[in-house]
Amino acid sequence: MPDRPAEREPSAARNIYAFGLTSFLNDTASEMAYWVLPAFLASLGAGPAQLGLIEGVAESVASFAKLFSGYLTDRIQRRKPVVVAGYVAANAVKPLLAMVTAWPQILLIRFTDRLAKGVRGAPRDVMVAESVPKERLGSAYGLIQSMDSAGAIAGPLAALVLLGRFGIRSVFWAAAVPGALCVLVALAGIREKRRAAPSGRAGAAVPTSEKLEPGAASSSGERFILPTSFYFVLVAVTLFSLGNSSDMFLVLRAQNVGIPVALAPLLGLVFNITYTLASWPAGWFSDHVSRRLVGSAGYVIFTGVYFVFGRAPSTLAIWIAMAVYGFYYALTQPVLKALVVETVGEQVRGRALGIYFFVTSVATLGASLITGELWKHYGAAIPFYFSAGMALIAAGILQVAKSRPTSSVTRK
Repeated sequence: MPDRPAEREPSAARNIYAFGLTSFLNDTASEMAYWVLPAFLASLGAGPAQLGLIEGVAESVASFAKLFSGYLTDRIQRRKPVVVAGYVAANAVKPLLAMVTAWPQILLIRFTDRLAKGVRGAPRDVMVAESVPKERLGSAYGLIQSMDSAGAIAGPLAALVLLGRFGIRSVFWAAAVPGALCVLVALAGIREKRRAAPSGRAGAAVPTSEKLEPGAASSSGERFILPTSFYFVLVAVTLFSLGNSSDMFLVLRAQNVGIPVALAPLLGLVFNITYTLASWPAGWFSDHVSRRLVGSAGYVIFTGVYFVFGRAPSTLAIWIAMAVYGFYYALTQPVLKALVVETVGEQVRGRALGIYFFVTSVATLGASLITGELWKHYGAAIPFYFSAGMALIAAGILQVAKSRPTSSVTRK
């Protein structure tokens, strides 16, 4: 309808800022606990193998949740309750880390946390995509990502202060405060457009700023086809993810080189500063140039960072590499998400994001397990060289695989 664009702008601004603030608070709570987890595990008698198992299992359950959530997103009438429930569950279990006495209990808590994140991811990202035109997707995801990573700065800083005065367990208790605020903002701030009751047909999809090519998708079934270009992106990202193990291994490597446990939260602070500053510009830049080029550049940066961690020539090199690491995140996280969304039709955004998250999470599960075993049997350097090599291959594939609009839905 002609008046929809004018009505959409206030809603778009409100949702993007509401999601951004929610992400800020949620990530503050998460990062407070995340960067002290390796040291906490060590205090319980666990090592790299247990860390790899915990992160691997946590990501595997998240992957199945993301797949289910993606398909569900395209079929349900209201998405906000799913998103809010995900934030509630994740922030309810974080303070329980303060009462842990054995590492299997951490496994259960991380399992729940990742499950909740997996459930809320696709509906949130689809709600964002419905709020802005396709040509502003990168900026929207980039802005939200900047606020998210700003929380990842506040979290380690808060953890650093608490660690020096009250110990590790106090960090987990304190994470309940931003977690509760996150839930309140999600409940009060996020608005959802009314959607027609899903009927399994393309006509039930919510109209957004994206429009189909004239004459495209003559049959309703064609509108639910994922294009070949989507699978090219998926192959590249999956190969990369096979070498992209949990960032906890970076923390463990830094401690192995000689950076004290008490400074672990600062490692998160260093890379999240560059992540925060670069995410929105990277998203905006991807709206004006090839998203594939921007994503490939991020993979090349990842290659360099992991090579430095493998060599570990000095503690100074580790600190510098962590700062550069933030640029990898900024050039890939919001940009590749926007690439996936714009590659498919609006009726299958949830499904595409669910598959994308699922496949990359399964690969990340393998990466964490592989890294843990390589570290155990061949030393600390080998897993980082392996990750660097996989990222370089993925960068080449992502850049070579041009968009092929074989689907009924193409980018204008």
